[in-house]
Amino acid sequence: MQFLYINVIYLMLLPSIILMILIIKKKNSFEKYFSQEVLEKLSVSSDYFSNKARNITLFIALLFMIIALARPVTNEKVHDTKQQLNAIVIAIDVSKSMMANDIYPNRLEFAKKKLLSLLEQSKNNALGVILFAKSSFILSPITQDFTSLKILIENLDTGINFDNGTNIYSTLETTNKLLKNYKSKNLILLSDGADKKEFNEEIEFAKKNNINIYVIATATKKGSAIKLKNGNYLVDKRGNIVNVGLNENIKSLSLETNGGYINYSLDSNDITQIFKEINSKSKKQEFKEERFKTYTELFIYPLAIGLIFLLIAFSSLPSFKFKNKKNILSIFTILTFFNVNQLQASVFDFKTIEEANSAYKTENYKNAIKKYSSLEQKEQTKYNLANSLYKDKQYKEAIKKYKEIQSDDKDFNFKKSHNLGNSYVNTGNLEKAKTSYEEALKLKNDKQTKENLELVKKELEKRKKQQEKQKKQKQDSNKKKDSKNNKKESNKEKKSDKKNENKEESKKEDKKKKQDKKDSKKEKSFNQNEISDLEEEKWLKQLENQKTNSLLKKMETQKKENDILNPW
Repeated sequence: MQFLYINVIYLMLLPSIILMILIIKKKNSFEKYFSQEVLEKLSVSSDYFSNKARNITLFIALLFMIIALARPVTNEKVHDTKQQLNAIVIAIDVSKSMMANDIYPNRLEFAKKKLLSLLEQSKNNALGVILFAKSSFILSPITQDFTSLKILIENLDTGINFDNGTNIYSTLETTNKLLKNYKSKNLILLSDGADKKEFNEEIEFAKKNNINIYVIATATKKGSAIKLKNGNYLVDKRGNIVNVGLNENIKSLSLETNGGYINYSLDSNDITQIFKEINSKSKKQEFKEERFKTYTELFIYPLAIGLIFLLIAFSSLPSFKFKNKKNILSIFTILTFFNVNQLQASVFDFKTIEEANSAYKTENYKNAIKKYSSLEQKEQTKYNLANSLYKDKQYKEAIKKYKEIQSDDKDFNFKKSHNLGNSYVNTGNLEKAKTSYEEALKLKNDKQTKENLELVKKELEKRKKQQEKQKKQKQDSNKKKDSKNNKKESNKEKKSDKKNENKEESKKEDKKKKQDKKDSKKEKSFNQNEISDLEEEKWLKQLENQKTNSLLKKMETQKKENDILNPW
């Protein structure tokens, strides 16, 4: 036998023993206040146990429950499980044509979202991810660690400048390498179809290596222009704007390789259909082996024993026996001595509430405030107190009380916000009154609240207009003063300028000669500093905008560069 959670025994046993010792040694609290004679008259008898025996029984019950929590087990066995999965490679076209925005926001971003949807539905699959343009790049090998894969996809910078062109042959070569140890080889292409009319080489390679190709067409037939990073549109050799639509010729690639072809959908129907097709055609393969242990649980036995001891302890609770009727009065005295505060709270609160409500109805708001303040501050009491303060024209205190109220009741919160708005109006804080009325209207479409809100808005507009008028008046008065001062200063300057003109001309000539020498020396150093500052700003901006790019492994291909027709 062994304990799976042995720490439970170490952590709980010692505190339980200490607690039990303290309980057994502790004297009855009545002995502090009453003599032995009075305690003997109030005799408490038990047919089975004394107090110490009952406490020991409870302690034994606690011990067995701690043992049950430590989870005793026996017959440990180790089991091996083998998980069977379909291995699938997903390839995303990252060529320039995927920057076309006939699908919002563009084809590449849309394909990226499709890939994340594929991860969510791939519970019984292992996935690898490839990016391809003129060359192919491995983003992730075959894995079931979708959490890490999701992070890689989300941090993928779709603005990377990949090689121009679309080379599906290279993608097939990379797929074959990733799936070389698997019997069923499945490839899902997220592409606009590139620009080839025939895919004979690709079909031949796929058939030779038993690769099933499934295509999700991520483009429209109408197509659109390709907008570059600099804001210009991509043009061909003649200078015409390139318009790229869906190349439906890629359909032959999927249909002739035992795969499937489907146009994109805004929901996940396209992904669901492709996974159904793959699962029906492909044979699942052992992907990974896991080990787990099984035990025979024994916790039920100490738990049952603990419950039996607990029932024995509770079944021996003492019963009160009175030697004469005077003992009833003694017990009432004891109860009153220990629970006087609770009795006052339960009896007198109702009277105070009635008095407070009647004072509010008779418009004796000061008395109502006193009564509500003496009660336990529950949400309804706070609301009534805030209303009484508002009626007594203590608006600031009312606002504080309204703010203290916290409730999940929608109607209650509406009343609070409405009354809070009224309080702000009376204090002259129209901006906060406006926000309070707006919050109230979100909870309930009330006519009175709407009218109050409209009045507050009109008053705010009037205040704005008055402030604008005052600003204009100040500006006009300042302009007049400035014009007068400028006239006076100009007259003085004219007189002084004539005297100083001759002196300044001679000084200027001397300064020019000295300055020319200094400027010639400083020009070189100034230009160098200016260039370095500009470069620094440029790199800082690039670092701020740069995403954390994943490490991409570029794959070699046998396909020649001359075979790529267009640079998109």
